This record gives sequence, structure tokens and C-alpha cells, in this order.
Amino acid sequence: MTNAEKARTLTGLYEASEILRVVNVWDVVSAKAIAALPETKALATAGHSIAATFGYPDGQIPRELMIDMVGRIAASVELPVSADLDDGYGDAGETTRLAIGAGIVGANIEDRLKPLAESVAQVEAIVRAAEAEGIAFALNARTDAIVRGGDKPLSEKLSDAVERGRAYLDAGATAVFVPGVLDADATRTLVDGIGVNKVSVIGLPGALAAAEYEALGVSRISYGPVTQRVALTRLQDLATDLYANGVIPEGTRALN
Repeated sequence: MTNAEKARTLTGLYEASEILRVVNVWDVVSAKAIAALPETKALATAGHSIAATFGYPDGQIPRELMIDMVGRIAASVELPVSADLDDGYGDAGETTRLAIGAGIVGANIEDRLKPLAESVAQVEAIVRAAEAEGIAFALNARTDAIVRGGDKPLSEKLSDAVERGRAYLDAGATAVFVPGVLDADATRTLVDGIGVNKVSVIGLPGALAAAEYEALGVSRISYGPVTQRVALTRLQDLATDLYANGVIPEGTRALN
């Protein structure tokens, strides 16, 4: 597929009645391993995991390193790739242009609860940049209304998320990503306020299963840095076993 075709495919996956399940990856080998599974329809990168790969705290990796890695991931697979581009690195439009040039056809870009007008302007800049590149870019506009909402009651955080989400959709976003552990009631509030097939969630410990979110009208579920943490936990467990005179498990596959 061309990048334009990949972009249209990714946008269609957001609009489908079946929830889009993306297992986050952080480098070429993890991308190839997940892309090889027949269930995989698209890939999403995890910004936190890529930053950790290079030894940076979340959100502090230089833009050029992030673009280089997500571009390598996109070039290594035939599937559409959506990238976590943090907060746009101070120029979300230019970051989007660079990402598209690297083969990325969708992105999460977070608002970090900046003033709403500023956040809407950022979404508009992303949309304009994608239009200039001729790509139906799938912007999964992230609002941090819950995770950065401080001591506000949950009802107020949800109201803020709905207000911001509607504004981002009006500005051209494809969907609205609301990270946090969301139960059925909170999810229902978001879907009722933002729209069916317009809300994106993260699967964290304590969250609902993907099928439950799908039944509530959620468009996409991703898993952020948790996939890397699971992989590293298993690596550390294996190393502990090997130090105790264990052996490599039978059935270990060559995935690179």
C-alpha cells in the first residue's frame, strides 16, 4: 500500500464497528513480531517506550530521535502505523509533516491541558499539515483531562474531556484519546458526550476488556508502555531462571 492508502485504511479502522486493537511497539524487532500476527491490522508506537529505549524520560526524547525510530518502524512493515508524538515538540504541524515524510499515517498528540484555544489551534495545525501532504491523517487527539486533572472530582474531569474532545473533533481530529482507567460508567459518559466510534482508550491493569469497550462504542484500544514492561518483566524473569541454572524454554521462536 502507498502511504495515502495506509492512511485511508487506518481511518476506516477507526470508523468500523469493531474496536481497533493496537498492541504498542517501540522498535523494529517488536514491530515485526506484532505485524507477523494475522490479527494485527495496524501498529501503534509507544512514545514512553521509545524514549526509554534511548535512555530518556517520557516526553523528553528529542524530536529527531523519535521521528527516526517511528520511521524505521513504518519502513519495516506493510501495515499502517500510528505514532505517539508526545505534545508535538513545540510545533505540532511541522512534527506531523516530518512524521508523514517518515511513513507515519496517524498519531497521538497530547494537549497536556494547555488552554483549550491553544489546544484546538494545535489540532488545526496538524490537520493543515496533513492536508498539505495529501494524507487522510488519522489524528487520535489526546486530552489529559483525567490523568492531569488533579484533585477535581471525576465528573468534572469527564466534563472537561468531553468539552475538549468535541472541540478537537470539530477541528478535524479523527478520534479523541482519553487515557486513564475507565470503568463502564465513565466510558459511557465519554461516548455519550464525544460520540460513538470517536473515543479511544488505553488498556491498563484494572481497565475493562477490549470487547467491553467495544460494546460501549469505543473506537480504539491501545496499551502504551505496558507492552514493553511485560516484555522486560519476562526477560528479567528468564535471566533469573538462567542464573539459577535454567535453560532456554523449548518453543522459543526466532522473530527477527
